[in-house]
Amino acid sequence: MANTLSLSVVPELHFRSHLPVVIDPSQGTGHARLVSDMCKAAVACGADGLMIEVHPDPEHAMTDGAQSITPEQLAETITSLQRIAEAIDRTCHVITTEATRN
Repeated sequence: MANTLSLSVVPELHFRSHLPVVIDPSQGTGHARLVSDMCKAAVACGADGLMIEVHPDPEHAMTDGAQSITPEQLAETITSLQRIAEAIDRTCHVITTEATRN
């Protein structure tokens, strides 16, 4: 697998910096089937934000379709992330871009 997402960097960056740590599991893994689980792991280890590629029809996306999840998968992932965040005394805020609203 060419893409590797090392989540051990999250607590290390928190130790070394005051800046928020944002993880991109889509680019970090390169495979849509891994995105949801890596999002959950990123939140569990303290990531402050996630960038997730979403496409209504990933198989026909012009770019990055292999690593894009569907809007339905995103909704399921967000529900799980909210539960994980609550379990570690954090909150989960969802911010979408204009592209995801259309």
